[in-house]
Amino acid sequence: MAEEIKVNYGDANIITLEGLEHVRRRPGMYIGKLGDGTHADDGIYVLLKEVLDNSIDEFRMHEGKSIDITVKDGQVEVRDYGRGIPLGKMIDAVSIMNTGGKYDDSAFKKSVGLNGVGTKAVNALSTTFIVQSFRDGKSRKAEFSEGKIVNDTDIYADAKSERGTYICFVPDNKLFANYQYRDEYIETMLRNFAYLNTGLTLNFNGKKILSKNGLRDLLEENLTSDPLYPIVHLKGEDIEIAFTHSDQYGEEYYSFVNGQHTKDGGTHQSAFRQLIAQTIKEFYSKNHELADIRNGIIAAVAIGVEEPIFESQTKTKLGSPRMSPKEDSHTVAKFISDFLKKELDNFLHRTPETANILLQKIQDSEKERKAIAGVTKAARERAKKINLHNKKLRDCRLHFSDTKGDKLDETSIFITEGDSASGSITKSRDVNTQAVFSLRGKPLNTFGLGKKVVYENEEFNLLQAALNIEDGLEGLRYNKIIVATDADVDGMHIRLLLITFFLQFFPDLIKKGHVHILQTPLFRVRNKKETVYCYSDEERQAAIARLGVNPEITRFKGLGEISPDEFRNFIGGDMRLDPVTLTKADAVGELLEFYMGKNTMERQRFIIENLVVEVDLVED
Repeated sequence: MAEEIKVNYGDANIITLEGLEHVRRRPGMYIGKLGDGTHADDGIYVLLKEVLDNSIDEFRMHEGKSIDITVKDGQVEVRDYGRGIPLGKMIDAVSIMNTGGKYDDSAFKKSVGLNGVGTKAVNALSTTFIVQSFRDGKSRKAEFSEGKIVNDTDIYADAKSERGTYICFVPDNKLFANYQYRDEYIETMLRNFAYLNTGLTLNFNGKKILSKNGLRDLLEENLTSDPLYPIVHLKGEDIEIAFTHSDQYGEEYYSFVNGQHTKDGGTHQSAFRQLIAQTIKEFYSKNHELADIRNGIIAAVAIGVEEPIFESQTKTKLGSPRMSPKEDSHTVAKFISDFLKKELDNFLHRTPETANILLQKIQDSEKERKAIAGVTKAARERAKKINLHNKKLRDCRLHFSDTKGDKLDETSIFITEGDSASGSITKSRDVNTQAVFSLRGKPLNTFGLGKKVVYENEEFNLLQAALNIEDGLEGLRYNKIIVATDADVDGMHIRLLLITFFLQFFPDLIKKGHVHILQTPLFRVRNKKETVYCYSDEERQAAIARLGVNPEITRFKGLGEISPDEFRNFIGGDMRLDPVTLTKADAVGELLEFYMGKNTMERQRFIIENLVVEVDLVED
């Protein structure tokens, strides 16, 4: 019997963390994942957003019409022209948890930053944090490091400076190792702020970002296929919507609360998705299926809520069921329903051209659905039976669609080719958050095919069922869908076939940043003391130079050649992923036609002109 180990537990074990120390010890509780800036949801962008939230709230309270943002060499500066932080409490406002002006409804009615944490977290997680407030002809400036004050000017006369708040911070490189801000992610964030705040000008590194038409501009910027009718744009007090339909499959939604982009949806998006279809159904007075009405929709909704409840500190999913905590009957769903029943119904009556086009789109979707009804029913039954003992899917314990859990954003599914690759990943994965789906050879080229193929093709039917996306992304089971194929010609072809499938039938998966390509090392360079995994020939050369004379060099030609013990190094917290992106410039139809269509000579010429010949290098 093993010897029992006793651990002392007494008064000395009870620790109280002072000031902002808890933020530094548990940063993930406040800003999500840390990251180095490679991905749009990395913590360095959350830090910027937390500071911007306060400046945006000033604008929403009709205070200040512009915000200056400068990001250079890892340093961030934000200057707004609002009321300025009250000088006497400025230090407390940026350094003492649960301190802020937004607990006072008279100062901030419908704000995003309500819990008194945001700016304090930025302060705690920065090596340099400077705050200066300009107010009533006076000013005060303070400097912090890792949440601890190092300098304070106290209040002094300043009649020349325009009122407002200036914040400068440098994220801590020990926490955000080798971080680098990417302009494209910042610009996307700022554009979302601009869409929700017409009249606000955001000056980013000298570039002006503003929106004149709100959510209509958002849809126009994000459409990747031609709309069937002009974008419907309706506004009311505390609500704005915009939508249209296209010939693409699936549904696409953008939702916002108090100017905050709720990329993971929530109660408002779920209600809007249900109620817009219900309102359209009632307008036509026909028994249309809601799924037929929603098929091909691209829509955005923004609402204002008093004291919103979000499901995490990063505020990406709304949990509030009510518009105000003081009115139990005033639910988000009823508020959206009342608006749509009045404004959307009136609009469709006033614009018969749009109403007729929309009706035709619904009827086309209905016709296709009925044509494949027998196939879909049989496929669903087959998927249910197989899912009980689905050898293709090795599931994980947590899922993105779960209502509670600390690691839901980490949930992922690896789509692999063949048993050898899936075997290595399965043995080395985190069973709590990482699932594996194994393909049998090359999947079907779905370009130009209808939705029927998703149900007729067993692999695609099972993949759709595993992801739980048949009825939209609301029930998506994994935050990251990771294509894990060999880095050879066959592997690249399988990647293209899978991306074609997602583009053709579920483009919103790509637009919402859920689809990724897994990078795995091409080489292993090692000596008796150290092993280095290299993802490029440049990294291989650097490793050889570092490890000295005659290191052992292994070239990985396929994922199946990497042992499970080694694979564990490549699918952990610092896993290298290339996000698959889709923007307005990437017209879906043209992309698919070029890469997967019948333009053989044109594509062949492109491949030849862009060909990279890779040979195995043998060291002397």
